[in-house]
Amino acid sequence: MTTVRHRRRAAAATVGLIVTLGLTACSTGQSSSSSAGGNAAPVSGQISITYLQKQGDQQYFIGEAAGAKAKAAQLGVKLNVVNLGNDANQTVSDVQSAIAQKSNGIIIVPPDPAVGPQVVQTAKDAKVALLTSDDQVCATGPAPANCNPKDLLPRIGFSGQQMGQQVGQRAAEEFKKTGWAPADTRIISAWQQDVTVCGDRVKAAKAAFDTGAGASIQDIEVSTDNTPTGAQDKVAATLTANPGVKHWIIWGCNDENVQGGITAMQNANITPDNVIGVGLGAYLACKDWGSGKPSGMKAALFINGSDVGALAVQTMYDKLKNGKDFPQEAFAPTAMVDASNWQSSGVQCS
Repeated sequence: MTTVRHRRRAAAATVGLIVTLGLTACSTGQSSSSSAGGNAAPVSGQISITYLQKQGDQQYFIGEAAGAKAKAAQLGVKLNVVNLGNDANQTVSDVQSAIAQKSNGIIIVPPDPAVGPQVVQTAKDAKVALLTSDDQVCATGPAPANCNPKDLLPRIGFSGQQMGQQVGQRAAEEFKKTGWAPADTRIISAWQQDVTVCGDRVKAAKAAFDTGAGASIQDIEVSTDNTPTGAQDKVAATLTANPGVKHWIIWGCNDENVQGGITAMQNANITPDNVIGVGLGAYLACKDWGSGKPSGMKAALFINGSDVGALAVQTMYDKLKNGKDFPQEAFAPTAMVDASNWQSSGVQCS
């Protein structure tokens, strides 16, 4: 991890798809939700919010920042968006900086969930409301996967399980069109394995694929850093270790994993008709479709970061202005797209 802090104002791009936030929210009624933000004092004047994002130059997070800024302008909220990049070392100091700048609330997507307990305690001590978007954060330990559900911070984002199911179902549909022999086929599941929501996605994808494909295919789990180059390197090694495989199916935590894997396959002279890639995000997948050339990227789940950013700011505003409790989770909608409909769906290519 680099020790240099990268801060960038996310581009004020607008995602073209207009969707209704058919939110699915549930409240556990447990103490962790209130303790994370419940001790924040009501705000009578202008509300100030800091949005701390990992990988702020990724298209999804650019869209998320744009949605957050648009909603903040609508509500009259002062909003500061900070790009944490991939530097977990800067996360706590940036939380402290936001508090020093008199932020009333902090929305965070940390590069590493291990900083969760320190971030939670820092915000609690300062009586600043804390909400997470996208990824899960545990108040009592470094690994959300091992966290007692009551100790998970309230989260705005997408349902990892639902997204994974959609990816697996589409991969199964594509597989059934091919006539590939299961013995000659392998699945690559690529994701950063300490990010809980990523694990939720790929596990749900495999379960949905197994149900829909009518075949049992070996799944190779590939640990990556959720970047295209990281995925490309790891998938390239996997291909080298499995020279007898003729056909490949690949999904992952995000578009980066799938795109990186498909690039590795291209470099290994595996033709697009022997690859089924189903992305998650669509902001990289659409670059392949826009070229008009055959691609192993057969489809991608479009997740609109703008919706999440807007909903996160609205949720924080409702808490600080009106005393409304955070939902334990609130989800924005998704849609499967491919080369035939990505443009009309409003996907923005990065």
